[in-house]
Amino acid sequence: MDNHWNINKEVNKEHVSRLSEELKIPYVLAFLLNSRGIRSYEEAMQFFQPKIGNLHDPFLMKDMDKSVERIEKAIKNKEKVLIFGDYDVDGTSATALMYSFLKQFEIELEYYIPDRYNEGYGISDMSIEYAKEQHFSLIISLDCGIKCHHQIELANQYHIDVIVCDHHLPDKTLPDAYAILDPKRPGCNYPFKELSGCGVGFKLVQAIAIKRNISFNAIKQYLDLVVVSIASDIVSITGENRILAYYGLKLINKKPRQGIEYILSFSNIVKKEIEEETDFMFTKNITINDLVFLVGPRINAAGRMDTGRSSVHLLISERLEKVTQLGEIIDSHNKERKELDIKTTEEAIRQIKKNPQFKRRRSLVVYDANWSKGVIGIVASRLVEQFYKPTVVLTLFNDIITGSARSVKDFDIYNALSACSHLLEHFGGHMYAAGLSLKPSNLEAFIETFENTVALTIQEQSIVPMLDIDAEIDLKDITDIFYRILERFAPFGPGNMNPLFVTRNVLDAGNARIVGSNHLKLSVFQSDKRCFPVDAIAFNFAHYYDKIIEGNPFHICYHVEQNVWQGKTYLQLVIKDIKFQLD
Repeated sequence: MDNHWNINKEVNKEHVSRLSEELKIPYVLAFLLNSRGIRSYEEAMQFFQPKIGNLHDPFLMKDMDKSVERIEKAIKNKEKVLIFGDYDVDGTSATALMYSFLKQFEIELEYYIPDRYNEGYGISDMSIEYAKEQHFSLIISLDCGIKCHHQIELANQYHIDVIVCDHHLPDKTLPDAYAILDPKRPGCNYPFKELSGCGVGFKLVQAIAIKRNISFNAIKQYLDLVVVSIASDIVSITGENRILAYYGLKLINKKPRQGIEYILSFSNIVKKEIEEETDFMFTKNITINDLVFLVGPRINAAGRMDTGRSSVHLLISERLEKVTQLGEIIDSHNKERKELDIKTTEEAIRQIKKNPQFKRRRSLVVYDANWSKGVIGIVASRLVEQFYKPTVVLTLFNDIITGSARSVKDFDIYNALSACSHLLEHFGGHMYAAGLSLKPSNLEAFIETFENTVALTIQEQSIVPMLDIDAEIDLKDITDIFYRILERFAPFGPGNMNPLFVTRNVLDAGNARIVGSNHLKLSVFQSDKRCFPVDAIAFNFAHYYDKIIEGNPFHICYHVEQNVWQGKTYLQLVIKDIKFQLD
């Protein structure tokens, strides 16, 4: 599917020129800052040098004081406390964080991760019954709970207090919990609304630390877990999340906890030192991308294929022997998950191509009773990449249809599901990702209602896959100084994506070749500009090889990255799209 290139041209040239002069940086980099809402030297310094001191006071969050007081009471009275976390990366990392922090206070502490298949998402009836049987008097829920009305009412009946730490959108009415920490809840004046679930948990830890005069340095050790959650839950890396992610990445690059280090050891960015087998050395800086593609899927795999408790255990373990054992099990689950993911995706694509109705529809809803509940979210994302339509993937479990929904740019799939709520047993999530369940008898009505809702509300610009280009530059602009400043724009993610550049009318320098199964390695230059050829890699673009070696000029859209090969470091263009004509 062809991408439309949306090249950013809206900028105040006077502001950009002034910023360029004040910061002594190239005009195009000042242009990037300006397009990110940065207008002054002071704002630029805050962006380039995130400060812990700029984190918000956690007590600005509604119910924070109540939550801290209740936990202090539990510590004083040596109550039994159950930490409940969702089974995904955000929930398991939040659980590991809260458990690691609270265990220092010598209270009876346990964590509970629900079984994805038998209990489903959120606080389960089974977990409340367990808490009652084991005489827990306080539950702290992480990355879930904001919609668990029935379960929290059940806990209240058993005289178990519940503190909800969540970041999802609430219903019109809130559950009757002892305290609710959620920056998205009505009446909460917390300045930053886009925290991850683990981020909300960290704010609770920060508040307890303030109450107990514990220095921030003592809780900074948990920021590696926070940045893993930020990366994996795809929340905005702006504002407070930028600060948390910046320091979390510094921690991972300097001294990651053993569980994260071991997960990274399965990749080629970590190599064992010859002198000491248990030491690792990174061959490059660990980035948000590495967490998204290397760490997150493995932590998630435990909950998808077995139990998320294994992930928590890995993240809190300090014994290398246990970390190694758990890490190998989790990596095995990840390999199993990959195979299932590929098989299910292929079956879903066949289903789509066999049904002529799918071509006419603005949405995709696919269903197979035999698909694994653990991979349908991944499959939904794959289908969006290929067909670029709001997509729901459904399967059958315990006589209830369960599904995952994924969206396209600027289309709110949570709102679309809201319009179908009368047909659903449960739904929840975000603008771009959500989960749902429904009775089999409502399937056909749901498919039609969802399609009608999407068809009526989706905008034309959301139908065509679009690459948002930050700036158009010449290859001669890409220097070592340029890249060193560009690096300081990181960490990249939603709200601050890795800049995409366009360069027109490039030619291959004669080195083009196909590598791997379908990738293109080449060096590009502009014949009308004075510059040396620049190395480039274009994944899955081997089909352009013949046209490129014929000497046809072409236009490229790309990221600039640093590549390390055989001990040498050099700049490389990672090409995201190629066009031989521009609209």
